[in-house]
Amino acid sequence: MNLRPLADRVIVKRLENETKTASGIVIPDNAAEKPDQGEVLAVGPGKRNDKGELSALTVKVGDRVLFGKYSGQTVKMNGEELLVMKEDDLFAVVEK
Repeated sequence: MNLRPLADRVIVKRLENETKTASGIVIPDNAAEKPDQGEVLAVGPGKRNDKGELSALTVKVGDRVLFGKYSGQTVKMNGEELLVMKEDDLFAVVEK
């Protein structure tokens, strides 16, 4: 089963944070914060403006994005935890 986001929504998979600090201390899973970076897995067709015209999203599949700690709605698909959120909830695209 696949998810196809509607309107200006995107589906993001969280990227795992480092579990070790720079000095070598291992952070246990229950003390680690949720990562605030993810990879865009799917994007909706866009949002309609007042004239009814479709405005395409600026992010695309495969983009690495930053988002807020409590952004989006968590869903589980095939044992994976994914986030469904509006494009407005994204802060930035991480460029390499």
